[in-house]
Amino acid sequence: MYPFLETMKVKDIQKELESYSTPEKKEFLPCFFKTGKGQYGEGDEFMGVVVPDIRKVAKKYKDIPLAGLTGLLKSKYHECRLCALCILVERFKKAKETERKEIYDYYLSQTGYINNWDLVDLSAKDIVGEYLVDKDRSVLYKLAESDLLWDQRISILATFAFIRRGDLVDIFALSEKLLRHKHDLMHKAIGWMLREAGKKDKDKLCTFLDRYHKEMPRTMLRYSIEKFSPEERSHYMKRTCKNSANEHETTFGEANMLESLVTVKKTNYIHMK
Repeated sequence: MYPFLETMKVKDIQKELESYSTPEKKEFLPCFFKTGKGQYGEGDEFMGVVVPDIRKVAKKYKDIPLAGLTGLLKSKYHECRLCALCILVERFKKAKETERKEIYDYYLSQTGYINNWDLVDLSAKDIVGEYLVDKDRSVLYKLAESDLLWDQRISILATFAFIRRGDLVDIFALSEKLLRHKHDLMHKAIGWMLREAGKKDKDKLCTFLDRYHKEMPRTMLRYSIEKFSPEERSHYMKRTCKNSANEHETTFGEANMLESLVTVKKTNYIHMK
């Protein structure tokens, strides 16, 4: 396909995405994804399109070449980047090994545009994780050492593919490596993956928590023990967190209240989808 045709295709996709826009979502989404000055999504722009409609468009344009996807990934609009990743994920699932390698390499070359938590969460496990299931995983440790927050989150979310198979080595190793990370989005991602690991082997999770719970950020700890009994959660949450002198210390009751607020927020987002 000639470059000008690829540009036209990107414009067609953007135009079709815009047809699904609603004023309510256009107002809500920038707040939800923290696009204000100094926030993690600063400068990101939204059309106001929800995920099911983005998937409809992605399905229609599933055969667009990678060069066309680059145009989408470089778009100022969040929904265009999400659409590109939906296409990549579905193409990867159906691809043979040679094309899977091409998609994997392409994905890692574009992480600067995979720049919000939902973009990472949609794609990292199904592309990076699935590709590395039977391969060397040292790239995850390089991503964890990156200065880019989204590379670091990709390293954690990719382990979901291993966790689902009962392979827990890398999530515990990466969690230890990133234990003192300062960003809340990493606390949530690590806590979430630790919780999933605990579903496969609770004893291994408890061993990890027994060693590190005093150092873990509270959000990370809360997420990781979400499926524990109230007594078990209390056992871990009542301990003093020493990883940051500036981190707010919560009582177990306050932690439960915060968990409820997180649940409400997640529920609202699910309904929004």
